[in-house]
Amino acid sequence: MKISEILHRSAIIADLKSNDKKGVLEELAAAVSDMAETDSQQILKVLLEREQLGSTGIGGGIGIPHGKLNAINSIVVGFGLSRGGVDFDSLDNKPVHIFFLLITPENSTGSHLKVLAQISRLLKQSDFKDRLMKAETVDDIVQIIHDVDDEF
Repeated sequence: MKISEILHRSAIIADLKSNDKKGVLEELAAAVSDMAETDSQQILKVLLEREQLGSTGIGGGIGIPHGKLNAINSIVVGFGLSRGGVDFDSLDNKPVHIFFLLITPENSTGSHLKVLAQISRLLKQSDFKDRLMKAETVDDIVQIIHDVDDEF
């Protein structure tokens, strides 16, 4: 499953404004709420509950906040870029700059894991991360993700 096929440009934030975890999650939840056809507060609640289990800041400047929600019927992916970085309780205690948000239906464990795995594969490429960090617009981000996604 290609990320570029499920990440809509309306769910991409090229310059996150928030400088804390909850604020970033609020921005990302709002960005995907139309696509998810559900209230951003429901999405935020699921994300915050998941963060209580352990941070989704995986290190290397990356965060992959995710959760499952009964109210949606298909996988929803969002993206956010923080220029200054955010304290996200990351595993390496470093600021997070690149965020991929993933919300899946409650009963879609297989799809959930496949998308997480694809995001992780993409983010293991340092060139991909470097290009994302230099992206200035939503169009830049779409193109970068599309280019790298095609390699898989």
